[in-house]
Formats: sequence, C-alpha cells, structure tokens
Amino acid sequence: MINVKKLEKREDKIAVIGLGYVGLPLAVHLSRYFQVVGFDLSPDRIGELNAGKDKTLEVSDKELKEADIQFTSLETDISFCRLIIIAVPTPIDEYRIPDLSAVRNASVIAGRQMQKGSCVVFESTVYPGVTEEVCVPILEKESGLAFGKGFTVGYSPERINPGDKVHTLDKIVKIVSGSDVTTAGLLSDVYGKVVSVGIHRASSIKVAEAAKVIENTQRDLNIALMNELALIFDKMGIDTLEVLEAAGTKWNFLPFRPGLVGGHCIGVDPYYLTFKAESIGYHPEIILAGRRINDTMGKYIAERLIKMLIHAEKKVHDSRIAFLGITFKEDVPDLRNTKAVDIIKELEDYGAKVLVHDPLADRDEAKAYHNIDLLQNLKTLQDVDAVVIAVAHSQYKQMGLSAIINMCGKNNPIIVDVKGLFKPAGEEFRNVTYWRL
Repeated sequence: MINVKKLEKREDKIAVIGLGYVGLPLAVHLSRYFQVVGFDLSPDRIGELNAGKDKTLEVSDKELKEADIQFTSLETDISFCRLIIIAVPTPIDEYRIPDLSAVRNASVIAGRQMQKGSCVVFESTVYPGVTEEVCVPILEKESGLAFGKGFTVGYSPERINPGDKVHTLDKIVKIVSGSDVTTAGLLSDVYGKVVSVGIHRASSIKVAEAAKVIENTQRDLNIALMNELALIFDKMGIDTLEVLEAAGTKWNFLPFRPGLVGGHCIGVDPYYLTFKAESIGYHPEIILAGRRINDTMGKYIAERLIKMLIHAEKKVHDSRIAFLGITFKEDVPDLRNTKAVDIIKELEDYGAKVLVHDPLADRDEAKAYHNIDLLQNLKTLQDVDAVVIAVAHSQYKQMGLSAIINMCGKNNPIIVDVKGLFKPAGEEFRNVTYWRL
C-alpha cells in the first residue's frame, strides 16, 4: 500500500482531479511537499493554468508560477499516481436533487487509471454514504480491484471559502477519514504537511461526510432567520442592520446578516442532506423552511424596488435599472448559483430594462449561463431610474455612495443596497430614496 515516505521522496505521485476553486489551491499547497499531477477535463482550463493564470483568482500568478505541478487533461497521466484526490463540483439539478454526475465521472476516471495499492480521496460535498455506497462500486468495476485489498478510500471535505485570503486552506482545520485506520493515518500525514492548524480525524467516512454537509446547513438556517427578521422589520419600518448592531452588543449574539444566499455551498449543501433524509423516510422541516425563505429573497427585493418606483411616480415598464454585481459573492468571479440573477429576472418580468455591470464576472459565462449581457464600462450607466447594489465588490465600495447616486442624475435617485454596503447620512442624501435589506 501507499505510504507517506514514498510520497515525500517523490517516488510516488499525488493526482488532484478537478482544478476549480477547491482543487487548484489544494494542488498548489500539496506541490510544496509532494509531486503533484493536476487533472481537469477542460483543455482550456489546463491551457490557462500552464500559461500561469487562474481565472478563479484563488491562486495568484506568483503562486502558480512557483508551483511544480504537471497540469494535464490526459487521463493516462493519472496512472502514475498512487494517491488520487477528487475535488469536483457536486451541484443540484433544476429539481433541487443532488447531481452526482461529476463525482461519478471522476470515479470512473480514477478507477480506470489507478494501480493496485492506491488510495482515492474525495473532497466534494456529498450526503453521508456517497463515498462508500456510490463511488466505491464504480472504482471496483473500473479498476478490477477489490475494495480493501486492492485499494482504499478516504473522505476529507473541502473548506475553501472563495475570495477569502485570511482563512486559506493551510489555516483551516482539516477533517480526514479513511476506510481503515492505516488510510486515515496516511491522510492525516499528507494533509498535515499542508495544514498548519491541525487535523481532526473523524471516526468514519460517513461522520466526515455528515460534518461537511451540516456546516453550510447551519449557516443557511442562520441567514434564513436574519432574512425573515428583515422581512418583518421592513414591514415595521425598522432598519434591520441597526437592530442587529444593537443586538450584537451582547456577547453571545451571533453576527449573521440578511442577504442573498447563492454559490456552490450554502445554497446547495442543505439539499444533499434533505435528499438523504427523505430517502430514509424522514421529512425535514426546519432545513427546508430555511431554504424556502432564502430562495425567495431575490423576488422580494425586486418587488420592493418596484413599489419604490411607483411611490416615486416613476414608470415601471421600460424603466432603466443599473444593476451592480452579479457574482454570488463579493470579490469573486464565480457565477454558479448566483441569486442576483433572481432579482434581474423578476425586474425584467415587470418590463424593466436592467443594465448589469460586474468587474469580475466573465462576460461569456454570464451570457451562456444566464443570458445576460454585461456592460464593460460603468460610465455608460447614466440617467437611470434606480440603482441596485447587489454585490459588495471592492470597486463599488471604493466608488462611494455619492458616485453611485450620480448614476441617476437628477432623476430622483432610488438606491437599493442589498448588502447594506453604505449608510447614508448628511444633507447630500436628503433627497435620495435609499433602502437596504
């Protein structure tokens, strides 16, 4: 079987399958201690990385240049690796059912190429049981090897926070688990080289899978509570953020805030848990209630703006709305499962013309995934009827509220500040209609 000494001496290699927001940073960190092969199905992605660029912005040009990684889209290059780490997306489909196609395909690739004595580790978010009940049979079938004798598996959930340059991979406690004690020890040693703050060894793979899926479920429910409070306080005419600032003076009040819940984790992971729960005969109530609240916030924000336009005696149909930010989170280019799109689509249903700008989002992806034409120049946003600050990108912070208000010209400015990026005060904002969630 594989051991950490051979990996350290670079006699054996590590493969990372999937070079996105999770896989690439992992490959870069591992390459400082081991020989690493980075595999991705997309030749374009491999070309980009070989050119020293990462469009996800998770790895700097300098880090990528210094990393000793063989980037490849040739499946056979994996056959030289004894430790194979799978870090591919696990989204949901249009019916909010877990889509395991990427992790299944990655298992097929790993199974076809792995040698006897190899270990396959999964980092993708899944519901408890996927590694052993779904992936292991695929690995056995494709490799012709017997699980436990010819190969072992492990699960070590990713904890990447896109755009976060403080809580990086090496500064987040890493959960590891293995199909046997030896494998768990191997993974503790390997990840321990990378992670400086410690390893938590789970007692089983299912425990590790469950731990991952509830991390974001907990956050989702807390944000849902804040969103529901925001709906209530809005009807009362109370500023939600002022309430939260006041409540936050108590030592044990948790600092969650209302907002759009998108991305590949918080808005997705709870459905993996509820899917599994329903498959064993339990219908979750609290988790799904939180999901319903968070999934409807885009519609609520759009309708709130429509009412503001009407109260200001502005036209709704053919109104021009400047929309700032479309990615799921500030200062990241990721468009996956972004809820900013929900606001845009709802406004368009009312006949509004929504002019969308985002300094980080890829124009081709915005068009392909959401049929949205991104503006390249903020200067084209003039004399609009209202401005929606949907994503708190640093560029918008640096612009300041006055510059954003000026997009409306003398047209009775209406500002919807979804994240509460600004707090208008003073005479210059007296004639501005400002609302935040």
